[in-house]
Amino acid sequence: MNKRDMKESTHVKKWEIDDAAELYGINHWGADYFTINEGGDVVVTPFGRNNGPGISLYAIAREVEERGMSMPVLLRVENILGSQIKLLHETFRKVIRETAYTGEYKGVYPIKVNQQEQVLEAVSEFGREFNHGLEAGSKSELIAAISMLNNRNACLICNGYKDEEFIDLGLYAIKMGFQCFFVVEVPGEIDLIIERAKYLGVKPHLGLRIKLSTQAEGHWTESGGDASVFGLNMSHVVDVLDRLKEEDMLDCLQLLHYHIGSQIPNIRDIRAGAMEACRIYEELVREGANMSYIDLGGGLAVDYDGSQTNYSSSRNYSIEEYCYDIVESIITVLGKNKIPHPTIITESGRAIVAYYSVLLFNILDVSSHVPPPIPKDIPPSSNGLVENLLSTYDMVSPKDIQECCNDALYYRNQARQLFKHGQINIRERALAENLVRHILIKISEVGAQFDHIPKDVSEITKLLYDVYYGNFSLFQSLPDVWAIDQIFPIMPIHRLKERPVHPAIISDITCDCDGKIDSFPDYSHEKKSLMLHDLKDDEEYYLGVFLVGAYQETLGDLHNLFGDTNVVSIHAQEDGSYQFIRELEGDSVSDVLAYVEYDVRSIKNKIKQLAEDSIQKGFITAKERKSILHSFDEGLRGYTYFEKE
Repeated sequence: MNKRDMKESTHVKKWEIDDAAELYGINHWGADYFTINEGGDVVVTPFGRNNGPGISLYAIAREVEERGMSMPVLLRVENILGSQIKLLHETFRKVIRETAYTGEYKGVYPIKVNQQEQVLEAVSEFGREFNHGLEAGSKSELIAAISMLNNRNACLICNGYKDEEFIDLGLYAIKMGFQCFFVVEVPGEIDLIIERAKYLGVKPHLGLRIKLSTQAEGHWTESGGDASVFGLNMSHVVDVLDRLKEEDMLDCLQLLHYHIGSQIPNIRDIRAGAMEACRIYEELVREGANMSYIDLGGGLAVDYDGSQTNYSSSRNYSIEEYCYDIVESIITVLGKNKIPHPTIITESGRAIVAYYSVLLFNILDVSSHVPPPIPKDIPPSSNGLVENLLSTYDMVSPKDIQECCNDALYYRNQARQLFKHGQINIRERALAENLVRHILIKISEVGAQFDHIPKDVSEITKLLYDVYYGNFSLFQSLPDVWAIDQIFPIMPIHRLKERPVHPAIISDITCDCDGKIDSFPDYSHEKKSLMLHDLKDDEEYYLGVFLVGAYQETLGDLHNLFGDTNVVSIHAQEDGSYQFIRELEGDSVSDVLAYVEYDVRSIKNKIKQLAEDSIQKGFITAKERKSILHSFDEGLRGYTYFEKE
């Protein structure tokens, strides 16, 4: 044991499960659905931490592979979706009861957040007892919604651009007894809706989407304000009112809708938006509209980093505070003129499905920053480079840390220039860079003792992170990480009784410089590395990316032709057991080639012709041809991700 190891074993306290929970912040962002058990595994608690046992994600991952499915796998825990729907409705009911609000609450799920069939099935099933509805923004979504909803007491909200066919579908839904609302997004829609309603003999249920002056903080601030793309300004609202009065259809107008962001981190913006919308609602009532619904759109945020702040990846309020602020805002504004309280609708999609899905993947390899030991016998260099580096290494101390940092980077650049001009060979350059790395590690260790780390030293630390290569595609499974710098909680799902010792970033397998994760959540600040364990030769190392149920599946692309991952859905029992209720195989190679317009049959024929030509030219034998064609067939049928032998 060297002196450094002796020092660490003397002063570093024993690693505990609580240390792992604090390091990865699971008790801050887990929302009582995720925690760590005594064995050091991450467990999912679908009914809440205090309402049932936990199920080991590591055990699930192992069973998935035993069943013959490879990583990566998107794991869906059905009960969590049900728990989130129940929590939202029961909280609103509690607040409505305590504030003497005379209206009711009806949630709707916006299909665009995750359009997968089993997601809509689960929302409809768990939401039935609460009359939880659906929101559709396209013809495809509307058809899916009508087929899935199976509840005429729930609301069906139609947003987005609407052509004649879209409107007819919604009108037929009304004929069949659905509470289907056309939300007018742009001024020209009202004429087409009136025309089709007359033609089909259906009285439409209408709503108006308005542009609020209120803008929310965060990534989606432009959803509100004068520059927002969708919604009617006040002049448009007046025009629609006058048009409906002309047609004697003002009684069809029942709903007011607005949307100021998908993830609203600051409760102040939620309250401000609700109060502004209520004033417009009040004016519509005065105009004679048959108003009875107010739809506040989405915005109920997910606390991805666990900080409980108004940072863009968090929220500074609880669900209870969210419900209170909405209800009290409506009471405050409408109560002045004794306007009846409307039915409250929110289109909370992110908060409903985010916790429901976890991306599980294995680590394939590690590129370590730890250099080989400094050789004992180093021959003198002709240019003094090695001697200068050794001297710099010996000089590193708190007093000289900045000078040593400058010198190390200078000598590293010198080594590269000497190599470029042929003045040192590849072995001499490798030795020089090895010594530089030892210096940087020493500088980083000394700098860690400072209360305020010098900027240059802080930048050096980034050069020392290991790279863990994960078996997944960021662009397919986590597109928001690349597109908008979204932060998701990431951590090992096992071995948490062991101290992780490697600061690391995570790379996917797309061979793209953007295919990496180098920002990680922390309840006090954003981190640029994640502490991970050594890999073991005889054991897979699994990581989980949490809170990925919203948008990630629907936004993913085919970068490098990596397709959809395998999907497994489980349903938990209150005794801690669980059932695999659905297993969906991810895309094969032939699937993704077909997506980008390749004719797979033609590809097979071309490979056969190539193999035959190779026989004729003497490159392969007829027997080898059989093996080669078999391998290509297997490859076309195979999973697009890394598969073990």
